[in-house]
Amino acid sequence: MRHQRKGKTLDRNSTARKALLRNLATSLILHEHVNTTLAKAKAVKPVVEKLITTGKQKTLTSRRKLASYITIESAVNKVLEELGPRYAERKGGYLRIIKLGQRQGDGAETAQIQFVND
Repeated sequence: MRHQRKGKTLDRNSTARKALLRNLATSLILHEHVNTTLAKAKAVKPVVEKLITTGKQKTLTSRRKLASYITIESAVNKVLEELGPRYAERKGGYLRIIKLGQRQGDGAETAQIQFVND
């Protein structure tokens, strides 16, 4: 039973799950939309939204906090210089998930996660 367990495990151990979410978040920031499974899209959405909220403040502290999670410097710069100011007036809900149907090979529910345009 999963009583009082937060988050989805995505059938991975903790280090593989953290690496998956980190790489998916970086790809989403760089490309602004990613096609993935519905479960992974739902898992990465709060992670990226917290990163964007951190990126609204263009300070050294926020840069270091972003750099500790996002390993690619260009993605950190994009959050601070482009995405943070874009959503400065918005209080949350920076991403949307669009269901795409089932994947041909294994029938997994697929979705596209993308940034909301203001």
